[in-house]
Amino acid sequence: MQKHIINRLSLASLALFATALFPACQSPSTPTDKTTDSTAVQIITLDPGHFHAALVQKTANADIDSVVHVYAPGGPELDAYLGLIKQYNERAENPTHWKEEVYTGADYLDKMIADKKGNVVVLAGNNQQKTTYIKKAVDAGLNVLGDKPMVITAANFGLLEEAFTTAASKKVLLYDIMTERSEITNLLQKELAHIPAVFGEQQKGTAANPGVVIESVHFFYKFVSGKALTRPSWFFDPAQQGEAIADVGTHLLDLVQWECFPDTILDYKKDIEINTARTWPTPVTLSQFTAVTKKDSFPDFLKAYVTKDTILQTHANGEVNYTLKGVHVRMIARWDYKAPEGSGDTHYSLLKGSLASLEIKQGAAENYQPTLYVLPVKNDEAYTQALQQAINTLQSRYAGIAVEKAGNGWKLVIPQSFKTGHEAHFGEVMQRYMQYLKAGKLPDWEVPGMLAKYYTATKALEIANRK
Repeated sequence: MQKHIINRLSLASLALFATALFPACQSPSTPTDKTTDSTAVQIITLDPGHFHAALVQKTANADIDSVVHVYAPGGPELDAYLGLIKQYNERAENPTHWKEEVYTGADYLDKMIADKKGNVVVLAGNNQQKTTYIKKAVDAGLNVLGDKPMVITAANFGLLEEAFTTAASKKVLLYDIMTERSEITNLLQKELAHIPAVFGEQQKGTAANPGVVIESVHFFYKFVSGKALTRPSWFFDPAQQGEAIADVGTHLLDLVQWECFPDTILDYKKDIEINTARTWPTPVTLSQFTAVTKKDSFPDFLKAYVTKDTILQTHANGEVNYTLKGVHVRMIARWDYKAPEGSGDTHYSLLKGSLASLEIKQGAAENYQPTLYVLPVKNDEAYTQALQQAINTLQSRYAGIAVEKAGNGWKLVIPQSFKTGHEAHFGEVMQRYMQYLKAGKLPDWEVPGMLAKYYTATKALEIANRK
């Protein structure tokens, strides 16, 4: 065993938070040996192979113990995680004060279960074993906050179902990190979609002309917390990272459910029908692969995807056409190598209503910033008044928002204070999860919703790969 300690400043003030703060969390998941700050929420980070594991800790939270127990194999991925934590601790503005206690033995998973030095397991890394990690953690009576995706194959979907059943029986909370629900344009699109005078009724559409279209474009080469990201080689392996449909596609599937059918308890066996699904590659040269991974050759496990001209054909793109409670949806998840200068990951979303369409665009015309448009079917004075009344009503929650003319429709004007950014959204997800821990339960619709989106993703991928 090796231990790595990141020094921190004393947080004696956190002693004010007694473990009774979250009585609903005092379950088999609560450790008997208290860590330094004796707060109710004590994080265990398991095998942090993805930078999202660190982003959960980017924002300080007084309700979380500053001592974090990490169980992982040693290597560059663990070092990268600890490097980001060190960066957050040492920054000049609003530094964090994490103390990372790390176990790197080969039996790190069994050791984590045996030690039980926390009550919330954070999972963000190689997805090949993630569903197994989830199941073992909840079997041990531990709460789990897992990065997407929780499962990447149809073969393992049943194991995830079992994990949710076990979590319910042990009264622990299994929850995934859905950061896109914190993006302000998604929030406002959802709000407007449920104001009948603005949106009307959701159009079901057809397979050729769906009622909902949603697409994202991600990039292999990117910056995180101000530095160029180094990705592990396995990130390009569909067996370890997962294909686009089952990986980043889960964010899009989640948004469709959350925006179109909020607070609805979905039944994936009845409410979802996959019509068509397909995948296609993004070519990556060896020099591009080296720039992203810092490796000068393709590892053996990727050789099957490398063509004779040394181009890696990544399993990076996917499209699903399906119906959700009768509404036709087209979801597209894509990856390219590097974003245009001044831009980054992009998002597109179109909800078609009987009175107006709500469209989020993030292209060059929007300066690569997500922008929400309202496109009325009939843009007359009556509609203008209805839209303005809706905006006035929303002011109590979104102070300062407005609309301005844009072509034949309207553009939402959103104050900069609401544009917190992707990295900040992880702290917002953690805050929501903390509220659920305090309550001792998730909203009734959350678990059925998670099962619905992971069923859609894994079933669609199974269909796409039959060809």
